Amino acid sequence: MTIKKLLALASTLSLTVCLAAPDFNQATEAELDSIKGIGPGTSRKILDERKKADFKDWHDFIARVPGIGPSKAKRFSNDGLTVNGLTYQAKPATTATRRTSSKPAASQPAAAAR
Repeated sequence: MTIKKLLALASTLSLTVCLAAPDFNQATEAELDSIKGIGPGTSRKILDERKKADFKDWHDFIARVPGIGPSKAKRFSNDGLTVNGLTYQAKPATTATRRTSSKPAASQPAAAAR
């Protein structure tokens, strides 16, 4: 390989590393603070929860970090952030049971008296 190709490859690799979005299980406080939508208070909550145990997945992250819900999780994931290397996938909605009407069924007209 020529020197130009090696330099181009090294440059591309370093740029990729610099632009890689952090994982919530590995991000530093400074990295968390730099994420749009996460302030110092939220980054502290994330780090406090992470000290107890790594986040298993996005749903564990949402359950343990106050102020983070599905909409923020989706936005963070769309921005390239991960939890345990995973992107956010909303839980499928459970099928609601069909409500039956509380009204009695319409009665049949009475047969004509003979």
